[in-house]
Amino acid sequence: MTESPKPWLEHGLTREEHEQILELMGRQPNYLELALFGVMWSEHCGYKNSKAQLRKFPTDGPQVLQGPGENAGVVSLGDGLAAAFKMESHNHPSAIEPYQGAATGVGGIIRDIFAMGARPIASLNSLRFGDVADKRVKRLLNGVVAGIGGYGNCMGIPTVGGDLYFHPSYQGNPLVNAMCLGLMKADKIYKGQAAGEGNIVMLVGARTGRDGIKGASFASEELSDQDHDKRPNVQVGDPFMEKLLLEATLEILEADLVVGLQDLGAAGLTSSGAEMAGRAGSGLYLDLDLVPLREEGLLDWEIMLSESQERMLLVVEPAKVEAIRAVFDKWDLTAVAVGQVTSDGMFAVRRGERILAQVPAEFLTDRVPVYQRPQKEPAYFSQKKNADFSALLGGQNWGELLTKLMESPNLCSRRWVYEQYDHMVGLNTIIRPGGDAALLRLPGSRKGLALSSDCNSRYVHLNPRLGGAIAVAEAALNCAVVGAKPLALTNCLNFGNPENPEIYWQFVQATDGLAEAARALGTPVTGGNVSFYNEYDGQAIYPTPTIGMVGLIENVDDRITHFFKAPGHLIALVGRSLEELGASEAHYLLTGREEGEVPSLDLDLAARLNDFLVEAASKKLLSSAHDAAEGGLAVALAECCLPLALGADVVLEDSLSAAAAFFGESQSRAVISLVPENLEAIVSLLNSKNLPFSVLGKTTDHDLISLKHGEDVLQVPVNVLIKAWTEALPRAAAL
Repeated sequence: MTESPKPWLEHGLTREEHEQILELMGRQPNYLELALFGVMWSEHCGYKNSKAQLRKFPTDGPQVLQGPGENAGVVSLGDGLAAAFKMESHNHPSAIEPYQGAATGVGGIIRDIFAMGARPIASLNSLRFGDVADKRVKRLLNGVVAGIGGYGNCMGIPTVGGDLYFHPSYQGNPLVNAMCLGLMKADKIYKGQAAGEGNIVMLVGARTGRDGIKGASFASEELSDQDHDKRPNVQVGDPFMEKLLLEATLEILEADLVVGLQDLGAAGLTSSGAEMAGRAGSGLYLDLDLVPLREEGLLDWEIMLSESQERMLLVVEPAKVEAIRAVFDKWDLTAVAVGQVTSDGMFAVRRGERILAQVPAEFLTDRVPVYQRPQKEPAYFSQKKNADFSALLGGQNWGELLTKLMESPNLCSRRWVYEQYDHMVGLNTIIRPGGDAALLRLPGSRKGLALSSDCNSRYVHLNPRLGGAIAVAEAALNCAVVGAKPLALTNCLNFGNPENPEIYWQFVQATDGLAEAARALGTPVTGGNVSFYNEYDGQAIYPTPTIGMVGLIENVDDRITHFFKAPGHLIALVGRSLEELGASEAHYLLTGREEGEVPSLDLDLAARLNDFLVEAASKKLLSSAHDAAEGGLAVALAECCLPLALGADVVLEDSLSAAAAFFGESQSRAVISLVPENLEAIVSLLNSKNLPFSVLGKTTDHDLISLKHGEDVLQVPVNVLIKAWTEALPRAAAL
């Protein structure tokens, strides 16, 4: 092999980083050692462009048993139970090979959960695509949805929720963010640590092949039209093998046979081995002669960087190796001793006694450079604040506009997606996809867990700080409207190239807003993922800090669903409506422009609203509750009417314009319904929380949604909305 005059380039390192490595090592690293540095110092593994900003997140709380830094975060659920959960991205692989990219994203996040000792019980996904009319986007959408369903369904883990949006900024670079949650005993948390000199390092699960090699580096690059030849960077998943790996791993954990364990995800053996040694302050070596291979002829660096799926790295006491091997033999999986824990702090790669690479583990994990990139407010930020809302304010056929909104790609029914997922396997799902949040019963308990994901990237684009805060508030409210107290969050921070000062400004502002909201709402960040370089031919995606929220309800019998239950119930709005048309879905639908001020957010009001909803649910005072978000109050009311084909007769205050009253997207609002005899108790509870409140009207058995605002009337038959809402996505997604 001819030595390159710039050996660092091949491994995604900069000249300055190469010089840092030379200084750390005191010598020129060989090819394999540079490859180790290349993946571990990539953004995907090292978080070098984001770590400085992530430190501002609140990560502690009485409910937090494990915060960031491990395979997944863990929160206490009481009664000796805990939940492990996390969200990660698989954006670039899904852009190249949508089925396998999405499937292996699901597989990877599932392994993160059972690596903590938790049995996975639910998955969610958050998806972003370009213009759904485009043939390539249709192919990506269909492939990603099929990949998520194919993997999760085979694993027997229900996919219970998520979110889906379309926008031109994702045309070449879709986002596929996968979230998983598992249950465990609160006192049996396992960590990815290589502790105990002389303990054995075992590689279990699938054999190692060439799939996914340099996937971590690939995820830290921008996409372009030239990337179709990067399919080898995309992993290939086998959910049936992962199911065996899950059961075998949980069996050895239950038998207390393991010191530490880690999923082999990005950068494969390199990241898992180095991170396990780094966390424990130890060293370890791996012997490549002992690694089971799927094919002959793999080079040393290929073995170390392979991202073949369905593999785990275990650290075990020597006396327990045979017991572990026996368990994996039973499940027809390989379990091979491939190395040993040392006390010298070195991460070493060998073939027998021949040392191929030797690097202090801390150089690969703790010495990753941390960058504070230059920031620059984009020119559009101030320009887009000035908006022309004449298309909305000039008068409309309001019923026709509502119908168009209900069939728009961002607001129509997602049933076409979630019907491809098994969301009932395990029989714990008691609020299914299609509402504000999923709700799962905890086995053997009256308690339940609410799960939601959220992010309005238009808001974040127009005001990153406020948009980031709104993403947290919306995800928390999604849990509260089903009666669950928001507990904690994970995130997947999807942005463009951080080396662009305008992109980095977006990132800093958005994470500031996220941190502020998480602190105000008492929902600490337990972990997550940063995905930079989401660009296609130099065009960045809209900033998308996706939030995954977990909430706890003490008694699942107190749960609330979003839809109206019967005619004659009172309809009310909790929260405050303002003259806010900026960044709205209605304005974008009419004009194709994204402009104006993002709706304001009162975090104190948001917290009080969440408290009210949880308490009202526990007292069984509500028939339904629904977040009023994208599309405004008219869309929220329609979403409440459609499931049981009920009508609504509503009168709105006329202090606002009709457009703002119908379609403004003021934050921290909930549409509730209740039987009339509960009104007095509801008003008393609302007053105790100092919350704005207005009775809007009643549900009806007429096939009509009627909203009146002064002289303006919005009327549309419910059956017309049902047809528009349910048929839009299957029609749009058809290949």
